[in-house]
Amino acid sequence: MNSAEKKELQLTAIKIREGILTSVHGAKAGHPGGSLSAADMFTYLYFKEMRIDPKNPKDPNRDRFVLSKGHTAPGVYSALAYRGYFPVEDLPTLRHSDSYLQGHPNMNTVPGIDMSTGSLGQGLSTAAGMAKGAKYLNKDINVYSVLGDGELAEGQIWEATMFAAHYKLDNLCIIVDINGLQIDGRTKDVMNTEPVDAKFEAFGCDVVKIDGHDFDQIEAAMEKFHKNHGTGKPTAIIMKTTKGKGVSYMEDKAGWHGKAPNDEEYAQGMAELAEARKKLEA
Repeated sequence: MNSAEKKELQLTAIKIREGILTSVHGAKAGHPGGSLSAADMFTYLYFKEMRIDPKNPKDPNRDRFVLSKGHTAPGVYSALAYRGYFPVEDLPTLRHSDSYLQGHPNMNTVPGIDMSTGSLGQGLSTAAGMAKGAKYLNKDINVYSVLGDGELAEGQIWEATMFAAHYKLDNLCIIVDINGLQIDGRTKDVMNTEPVDAKFEAFGCDVVKIDGHDFDQIEAAMEKFHKNHGTGKPTAIIMKTTKGKGVSYMEDKAGWHGKAPNDEEYAQGMAELAEARKKLEA
């Protein structure tokens, strides 16, 4: 991509990170760490990759997205809001009793959400089902799903991957956010799932390993996904990320898996993101 396009994506990612902080601060609860680690991928998917229309969120021919690690809903909500699915001003109502923005994605209340998720391990199965349905109907529809690395300990993930390979779902893009942390600490200590790349290869996927904060690498991985159409192989993008990316005191800290910033922390995080924007625009 050219420098202007990359800069635009980087600036959009900053807005999405601001939306994440604003929503969890407004809720006084939520999951900022894993939302921030996947923010660059959410940006690329919603602002460049997926064939979607905020004015027609139920278009039957749209690409589909399933957030398998459903607790990171603040990241997807922020992307949807800035993409035009609902007002950005609604983000601070996250988790409020009268809000349509629940703590986990709800396809019945939030425009742009294709699947209600939250029980870890189940999202990839539904994404694989969507991809199989598109194949059955002979529809040109791509399905994307973002997983957490801690989620890989769920056996259903591997059943879904085996299903995807068996039914040659080359329209399925599996994206694994390897930030190395989950609620109880380091993923390698809680349940070591490495080598993740070799596992997905063994289950029949074409694997691409990238830096999940590098838009050039994200784009190259998506190009590989499109090249795999017709091969019968699902694509697994294994992206190395930093939990809490963009907010210094949250970065690589398991404690920020499911905790909201207080007023002072919120102000500091927003100031850091504003400074990052200033540097990009200079």
